[in-house]
Amino acid sequence: MDSAHGPSNQEPTPQGVTTQTHQVRVAEVPASEAFTWHTRPGAMLRLTPAALASVVAEPEPGLAVGTHARLRVGPGPGIGWVAEHTERWSDPDTGRYGFVDEQLRGPFRRWQHRHLISEADPSGAVIRDEVSWALPRLAGPGRGITAHQVERMLQYRARQVVADLTWQQQHPGPRLSIAVTGAGGLVGRQLVAFLSSQGHRVRALRRGSDWDPDQDWVARGVLDEVDVVVHLAGEPIGRRFTAAHKERILTSRTRSTALLARTLADLSADGRERSLVCASAMGWYGADTGDVVLDEDRPSGHDFLAEVCRAWEQAAEPARAAGLRTVHVRTGIVQSAAGGQLALQLPLFRAGVGGPLGSGRQWMSWIALDDLVGLYALAVVDPSLSGPVNAAAPEPVRADEYAAVLAKVLSRPHALRVPPLGPRLLLGREGAEQLALADNRLSSARAESWGHRFRFPDLDAALRHELCVV
Repeated sequence: MDSAHGPSNQEPTPQGVTTQTHQVRVAEVPASEAFTWHTRPGAMLRLTPAALASVVAEPEPGLAVGTHARLRVGPGPGIGWVAEHTERWSDPDTGRYGFVDEQLRGPFRRWQHRHLISEADPSGAVIRDEVSWALPRLAGPGRGITAHQVERMLQYRARQVVADLTWQQQHPGPRLSIAVTGAGGLVGRQLVAFLSSQGHRVRALRRGSDWDPDQDWVARGVLDEVDVVVHLAGEPIGRRFTAAHKERILTSRTRSTALLARTLADLSADGRERSLVCASAMGWYGADTGDVVLDEDRPSGHDFLAEVCRAWEQAAEPARAAGLRTVHVRTGIVQSAAGGQLALQLPLFRAGVGGPLGSGRQWMSWIALDDLVGLYALAVVDPSLSGPVNAAAPEPVRADEYAAVLAKVLSRPHALRVPPLGPRLLLGREGAEQLALADNRLSSARAESWGHRFRFPDLDAALRHELCVV
């Protein structure tokens, strides 16, 4: 499947209103399907760059006139923004579809976004964004900065809609019922949005009402009609490795996984095909494996996080023993402006004082957030996949190179090196060695053999997309 991006245009008007447009063509996807994708839950989140804004509340599914979306835009806590859908049309006879949203409250004097979708010649869909905006009259010389921000947003949307619609076209299987734990986390939120916008029925399992692993119960009936459970929940690890924190890291993963595995095993008597897709981590291999290329057949390491990953994956044994398809996603260093390692380093690099951690020679097996979401989604929809899989891009880099690429993307220097003392003060010696200074070179061969097509195999493109750098 191919796609074509049209040029972005900027047209100022005498009234102080600027109109910017961007057009993209998606081959083999009918305009009606492209429009339906936009109306599903999750689509707005998939199209909103975390580097520029965060979605507080999506509009009701269907984009009916009068429904509202709520966002926060800008750095830090951001500025509240409320948009209302004011028009919506769908005409199969002419092959023209679209909708309009306008700012009710927010930073602009005027904001209107027209989303125009039509049939392409000879096939596919043309998706055109037209954004008209005006700043407050006392805003000062901000037109150029704002135009650049809008351009960044439009190009991000174009890449996302092409990639997500292409994935939908390549995976036309039945719509599934999916339950997700940890749905409010960095990965879970995007995965729920991706699967929902693909047309699957997704339920976020809520602790205290749907389940409670600390009390060892799952509410009656919650998983009865579910095809796949995706288990992402677990105690965040990016804190100082005290004895109490290490215990929470371990037990939060093993107890919850064992509970879900036993529950699904008990339900298997009804004959329904179910699957369990569980998070795991590259910590399986140990923190210091050097230049060895790590595939999924490599034995586990001997440090604390390796112990956690072994117990975590072993906790799913009741599901495997009952014949359920089980997948373990051994995740590398996730690249996202919304959280994780990249978000922590951004302030330093933007201030011009960023640099590589430690010696700079350690391997960093990274993965773009969208590729991680896509790999999870593939594990959900493809019934032939099982076992462990590395979630890491095909081109790992050393810490020196990572710092150089990030600095280049941000147009900042990277001469300062962060000594090991810094991570050790934050995480403790053990945490620093196993997280910030870990040295792992993961293979992506199994993920690729499964059919995952990396959107971002190289770091430069991944960071430019995630940070909306044009």
